[in-house]
Amino acid sequence: MQIDFTKKLLSWNRNLNRRTMPWKAEPNPYRIWLSEIILQQTRVEQGKAYYEKFITGFPTIFDLAKAPEKKIFKYWEGLGYYSRCRNLIMTAKKIVSEYSGHFPSSYAEILTLPGVGPYTAAAIASFAFGLPHAVVDGNVERVLARYFGISSPIGSAAGKKLYKTIAEDLLDKKNPGIYNQAIMDFGATICKPKNPLCQLCIQSKNCQAFKKGWINQLPVKTAPPARKKRWLYYFIVASGKEKIWIRKRIKKDIWQHLYEFVLWETGKIMPQEKLRQTSFFKSHFGKHGFNIRYISPAFSQTLTHQSITSRFIHLDKPLDKLTGYQSVSREKLKDYPFPKLITDYLKLLPAI
Repeated sequence: MQIDFTKKLLSWNRNLNRRTMPWKAEPNPYRIWLSEIILQQTRVEQGKAYYEKFITGFPTIFDLAKAPEKKIFKYWEGLGYYSRCRNLIMTAKKIVSEYSGHFPSSYAEILTLPGVGPYTAAAIASFAFGLPHAVVDGNVERVLARYFGISSPIGSAAGKKLYKTIAEDLLDKKNPGIYNQAIMDFGATICKPKNPLCQLCIQSKNCQAFKKGWINQLPVKTAPPARKKRWLYYFIVASGKEKIWIRKRIKKDIWQHLYEFVLWETGKIMPQEKLRQTSFFKSHFGKHGFNIRYISPAFSQTLTHQSITSRFIHLDKPLDKLTGYQSVSREKLKDYPFPKLITDYLKLLPAI
């Protein structure tokens, strides 16, 4: 059954796979690594534009390693999961300093790079160096769960071990890169999460989910944790003519190394009419005689484990000094990397 699956998959890949991506058949390990980091928890269609932007702005790993951090985060802006960008920077510097700019060529060494787990290491090892390591991502898990009728949840420890074992057994050891790309493409285009193309599937004859009517039940997923709710109130405070106070987020929290306006996190939603009476407003702005000029509607952003709601509060006059913040001209704000929630609001600033 395993041999039949692999032969049919490779036949489909040769004759019917029409999925094109800019990094497919790419021999450069730097570009392969870049694409894999970008595609972690990112849809391919969104990732394409960022991949093209990065290889244009940073053609080699030397260019990436020596680039200012702020510039790299600006390139990443809007892609989310910013820990990936921090790992990108650390890995580039490590490869330049410890490997003289040559990408490590063994699975074990690749696995030691910041932000590289078993899936990413297997992808780089097989695509760049032809090493026999099977990739196991969401597409692969879905194909295997349906084909073999696996009920083990994909997020469980037992499930991860089982899927990894089966994936390694199915792998074409002579052409691991081609096989790995083929099974991911197959999951993305044929064995899709919703409305899979079972009538066109070359594997349907032996697919347990197809034969037993389990298509919509597999793969089994573990229940996601409840999202933490956070309320962030941003104060737009001027500093002289056409300047605004901002700061860099440095704590180990969401959006580390990105920038933001003057922040007050409340822990709960705050009625607009009570903002001026809060201790935060009184201690920061009340004693200076500030008033609120404008309060924005609520802006929301949903992260994997958190739900963020924000409002932007404009004050009516400049503030000469604000500890922990720097003043930046409005036209220079575009040069700083901000969370998407703030970036969306910045598009409205000229009209406010």
